[in-house]
Amino acid sequence: MKYFEVEFTIANRAGSPVDADTLQLLRDLLPSLVAEAGFESFEDTPQGLRGFVQTDSFDETALKEGLQQLSGLMPAASPDEGTLSVSYTVADAEDKNWNADWEREGFEPICIDNRCIIHDTLHPLPFVAQPSPLTITIDARQAFGTGNHETTRMIVGRLLNLDLQGKRVLDCGCGTGILSIVAAKCGAKEAVAYDIDEWSADNTRHNAELNQVDNIEVLLGDIHVLSHVSGVFDVVLANINRNILLQDMPLMKEVMAHGARIILSGFYVDDGLMIAEKAGELGMRLLKTSSDNNWCMLEFCTE
Repeated sequence: MKYFEVEFTIANRAGSPVDADTLQLLRDLLPSLVAEAGFESFEDTPQGLRGFVQTDSFDETALKEGLQQLSGLMPAASPDEGTLSVSYTVADAEDKNWNADWEREGFEPICIDNRCIIHDTLHPLPFVAQPSPLTITIDARQAFGTGNHETTRMIVGRLLNLDLQGKRVLDCGCGTGILSIVAAKCGAKEAVAYDIDEWSADNTRHNAELNQVDNIEVLLGDIHVLSHVSGVFDVVLANINRNILLQDMPLMKEVMAHGARIILSGFYVDDGLMIAEKAGELGMRLLKTSSDNNWCMLEFCTE
């Protein structure tokens, strides 16, 4: 997938250096204020912050609105009232495998609720007393979803506690395919998984083979690929960007069976109310909320 690299520069119009405390405060404020522009990650730079956003998801209008909000906070953030500015430049990010080093090293096995161990092909499984938990092998190749992230762990933990026997599952933005694979191992009759990223779609197929799971259909594209899929789903899983969730939830609702569940994550606790309000507008009832390190998971059902 293609990314933009957005360089934020925090400067003092008077020409004097920005003090370290103020610089860090603005670094902390920026991500939340420009989140609606579609950013996926940020890293500190000597003069500010660098953000990464998929080219198809970038909303520059939302970015400018966020910076306008920030300008109203800056006088309080600096003893030199009115002297700070935040500018930005947008460039194409280098087209490379950003996960290359991480993929070579792999990840240590992850245990979820003492019932599921997620491991890669590079690290041996730890000894676990009987009864043995569910084991999932994930060979991550430029795709999200190993169990390291809080959002993935929360959804996997929830799947372990659901009755999935004979259920049909939809995995939106499947990444490595971990959620589909866990669902299949927990008894799901069938899973349909899709992702806009070709690397992720291929990685899901690869990981399904590693786990000897043969009932996952993998599609390349966004939610509109479901127009070619017949039938409805009993469980919908979506661990994706907040803005994409808000945009796609109406279409997710259209493919849900009566009484189906939808489990959503990929957003912060502060964004949970916005997601819940959207679900309510679509006639879905909140069943469960969870959080881990400020990341949120919400579960709803259709009426």
